[in-house]
Amino acid sequence: MKQKFDIIQSTCIPIEIDNCNTDLIIPARYLASTTRDPKFFGDAFMHDLRYDADGKEASDFVMNRPDYREAPRKGVHEIIIGGRNWGSGSSREHAAWAIAGYGVRVVISSSFADIHRGNLLNCFVLPAVVSEDFQQELFATVRKNPLAEVRVDVPAQTVTNMETGRSEHFEINSYKKYCLMNALDDIDFLLENKDKIEAYERK
Repeated sequence: MKQKFDIIQSTCIPIEIDNCNTDLIIPARYLASTTRDPKFFGDAFMHDLRYDADGKEASDFVMNRPDYREAPRKGVHEIIIGGRNWGSGSSREHAAWAIAGYGVRVVISSSFADIHRGNLLNCFVLPAVVSEDFQQELFATVRKNPLAEVRVDVPAQTVTNMETGRSEHFEINSYKKYCLMNALDDIDFLLENKDKIEAYERK
């Protein structure tokens, strides 16, 4: 999951569900698993919308539609465009594991549930907040053309619709930005600064 963030340009999965909660992102029955295998959680991502009660693919769900399956040039959509208040509900970290395990590196929405937003960052997935107007433009673009790409420039903190050229700035905590750009989790960051911490302690 640890990858350095710079510029990510990818096709997108448009999940036009407002208040898409963590139980939709990963059903509660997967929480009992003790594995940390990314593929296990990636396969469970949006499971109960991707499959019916008999385990057959739901053909009308966007992730199963042939036009979206065939779109990613890298083999995976690295960006999700989500509805308002993405990640509401329980605080389960597994929801972020599922998104990361599926291969997603950025979730774009007009708003995120607070705890889920932190979980995403801890799992090396960038939650990028844009205006509702821009969010709806992105939905419309990808709905019209599943091959349309979005560019997320982490150093510049911008999201760009490559079809229209429109960009918006997004905010990110400077510490988390540094960690993403250097593929550091919180422990890695402390170890990177071990000498400074020990020097401070000696004083």
